[in-house]
Amino acid sequence: MIRRLDLLETADDGITESEVFRLALQHSIAELGCVGGAVYLRGPMSALRLVSSTGLPSSVTRAWEIVDQDGPTATARAVRSGEHVWVAALPSDLEEPTAPLLSRSGWFAVPLVHEGRAIGAITCLTGDNQEPPPEQRAFLGAVADWTMNRLQKMPAPERMRTDLDATPVGSWEWDVRTGELKWDQVAMKVYQTEPGQFVPGVETWMKVVHPDDLASTLAAAERTIRTHAPFEAEYRVRRNDGGYTWTRASGHVVLDDEGQVARIVGKGWASDAARSTRDALSRALRHMSDAFLSVDDDWRITFANLEAERILGTSGEQLLGRDLWDLPALSHVPDLEDRCRRGAAHSTAAAFDITLADTGRWYDLRLVPVPGGLTVYFTDVTERRRREAEQAAAVRAAAERATRTAELTTQLAAATTSEDVVTAVAQRVLPPFGAQGLLVLVIEDQKLAHIGSVGYPDSFLRQMHGDHGRDLADAGPAGEAILTGEPRFYSSREEWVTAFPDAKSLPPTGMEGWAFLPLTASGHTFGVCVIAFDTARHLTSEERTLLITISALVAHALERARLYEAELTRSEELQQALLPRGLPTVPEATAAARYLPAGQSLDVGGDWYDLIPLSAGQVALVVGDVMGHGLSEAATMGRLRTALHTLAALELPPDEIMGHLNDIVGGLGDHAYATCLFALYDSTDGSCTVVRAGHPPPLVVRPDGSTYFPEIAVNPPLGAAFPPFETTELELPAESLLVLYTDGLVESPQREIDQGMAQLAGLLGGAAGSPDPEDLCDSVTEGLLPGGPTSDDAALLIARLHHVADRQVASWALPEGPEAAGEARRHVREQLAQWHLDDLVMTTELLASELVGNVIRHASGPIGLRLLCSGTLVCEVSDASLTMPRIRRATDTDEGGRGLQLINALCERWGSRYTPDGKAIWTEQALPDDSEAPGEDPDQDFSSRS
Repeated sequence: MIRRLDLLETADDGITESEVFRLALQHSIAELGCVGGAVYLRGPMSALRLVSSTGLPSSVTRAWEIVDQDGPTATARAVRSGEHVWVAALPSDLEEPTAPLLSRSGWFAVPLVHEGRAIGAITCLTGDNQEPPPEQRAFLGAVADWTMNRLQKMPAPERMRTDLDATPVGSWEWDVRTGELKWDQVAMKVYQTEPGQFVPGVETWMKVVHPDDLASTLAAAERTIRTHAPFEAEYRVRRNDGGYTWTRASGHVVLDDEGQVARIVGKGWASDAARSTRDALSRALRHMSDAFLSVDDDWRITFANLEAERILGTSGEQLLGRDLWDLPALSHVPDLEDRCRRGAAHSTAAAFDITLADTGRWYDLRLVPVPGGLTVYFTDVTERRRREAEQAAAVRAAAERATRTAELTTQLAAATTSEDVVTAVAQRVLPPFGAQGLLVLVIEDQKLAHIGSVGYPDSFLRQMHGDHGRDLADAGPAGEAILTGEPRFYSSREEWVTAFPDAKSLPPTGMEGWAFLPLTASGHTFGVCVIAFDTARHLTSEERTLLITISALVAHALERARLYEAELTRSEELQQALLPRGLPTVPEATAAARYLPAGQSLDVGGDWYDLIPLSAGQVALVVGDVMGHGLSEAATMGRLRTALHTLAALELPPDEIMGHLNDIVGGLGDHAYATCLFALYDSTDGSCTVVRAGHPPPLVVRPDGSTYFPEIAVNPPLGAAFPPFETTELELPAESLLVLYTDGLVESPQREIDQGMAQLAGLLGGAAGSPDPEDLCDSVTEGLLPGGPTSDDAALLIARLHHVADRQVASWALPEGPEAAGEARRHVREQLAQWHLDDLVMTTELLASELVGNVIRHASGPIGLRLLCSGTLVCEVSDASLTMPRIRRATDTDEGGRGLQLINALCERWGSRYTPDGKAIWTEQALPDDSEAPGEDPDQDFSSRS
């Protein structure tokens, strides 16, 4: 507060009165936190006149330029009392439209005192309706003292006189009830009346007013009395020489205690100079280049310049007094009246475009509110709008091309094949340029070959490159574009023929314009993209630049796609090499399988299947899935499949095999996982031992066509499991179907795995009688994956299980002494004779004798012998020992160690496996070509078993 006063004291001594008032108001408002303020000085006839204001709109100051000194306002009371006055806001139910200073905010006024007499006041409008505290009252009083000190220091001619008798503005007061009219001295000069001739009545005023202006002026006064609105009028008064001069008057009403108008207090001044200025302005408006109209509050035209008359096609006399939207030239403008009224309703300037139907030209119509109506400007913007439309069209075209280029870039980034690239170019490049043909040629084996096209007949494609490509030297503009690395543009057939008159390079029929764009990536030009038009087409420099830019994008995308295709081919070849080339033919099962790679995926998957023949009527069926996609996953699949073959050949139990596989996957890293299902089927008794590690259960289709998913013990996936693995024993009827699959077959983003498994069962229900598993595989893949896998690869293995007939198996219990070998030979001779396998008797006797002798010498009983004839002849000897035989090289001096070497020489293959009671050693021999399995002759009866 003190700092503000110190700042005021630093003001220059030569500042003007208006500057003094401005500084006083600004600091007062800032210190008190007010929204506005005003300075009033005392004038004649109990009038306080506004001399400065800050923060108050003209709607307030215009109505309160003169304030009645005897009124209730804070300003009047401060001047009358010579003290600080606070006036709070009036109650909300009090309507006082003519007294905005007494509206919704409080007013605080401090008098300006000169020689003990209040000559005016500083009044501040508070925004929060809170009375200022004592320190703020003291500050405003100090500001008032500073203001008066500054005014007194000014030279007399420059200082505003408190009575304001030097101003050309006169004051008047009219008692509307008695008709009494009071003028001050200045008002008498304004109204050309000598003081001695003045009679204080309204009749005196009416005598000096020009007869033509009297009616309108009285009407304005009557409107003020009726509505309490401010009084505004301009009229002519008679001079002493008989002529007339223009004057203006304004005022406001003073109400009595009952709210009725008692007086009108106002001011008047000569306006000849302003009138002359307005006349000059009117002449300037009359001849201005833009069309100009003025309308009153009822939208009737009161003025029109020459340009407005020309545009509207109507003379000035015919325009005056008519409604704006009733003019013929504007009557067809849509919603003109509504648009004008909406624009004027906000009391601010508004503008919008219109089009005149007669001329088709565009105009910017601007509405500017003024007292008593509006001014209307018409500016011809036809050329500007045309240029803007052309620019907008160019911008839209550029934006569309940019959008399509962005879309092309996105689509090319997702393209994985050459066909995808050609499709993207056809969809995103041809339409914006109005092209109809697309041809993509690349160099393959030093020839120019076609890899994709749109809009070209097959006959032309054969003409372009034949069946084996075309030499670059004979390829015309396409070859030239590749050899030079520069684009070639031909707007018409004539340009092509002129450049290449050789008949071999004639342009194709049906096309009239071409763009040959070389495809260059990594500094190497490997092809050309040809865009063709069915009409003559001259490409602008901007279009050519854009096409060249697009060709670079296409070249890189095409190079990536060709690399992808090559990589995909290698990956698929690797995966196919890792999968079985074909399932083995075994008597225990008739099987078929399918592998479906993931659609449009760069990475191969890790799904696999297998069927592994084992000994003594056993066969292993396997399906697995390495988590993830890629060459490393495919390699892991190959490792697991190889390991599984090795472990199965050792005839380890299924749970031990799965344990070893778990160790292998665990050794690949923390993020390596695989699922697997291993089923060991024994055709001699129909038993099936199943173990699964994180894999979906198998589907069993019974011979009657019913289906079910057996309850198989669940183990964690390989790489996350902790052995031992739990197995499940199944009994499967002969000719049942055992279906193994991976999750990619039954699960997809659109289908839950349970739904897929149910659909799989539905497809195979009733299919048990179908003889060909190949047909069943086709039905399943078409039913579950009609379009092929989309996000994951899939594997399927379907096996029809067969049982070994009783007549194909013979078994005996042997004594534990040395006589066991002889008894074994006898059983072999007798059984092979029944099976008509006499050619194998000697070899089989020797094998059985050697196996039994090995048991007697190195193991312990009980001893069992079994012969199995199903595709091959199996001779098997079992004992109670868990020690497995090992073949070794015997030296010349060794007495033993040659038995297994003999066995290995006599049979095709041999091996050993653990049994629930010990182990079994088996040999396998091929049947003679002309022999039949015992089960194939229904007249034979080989049911002998001991």
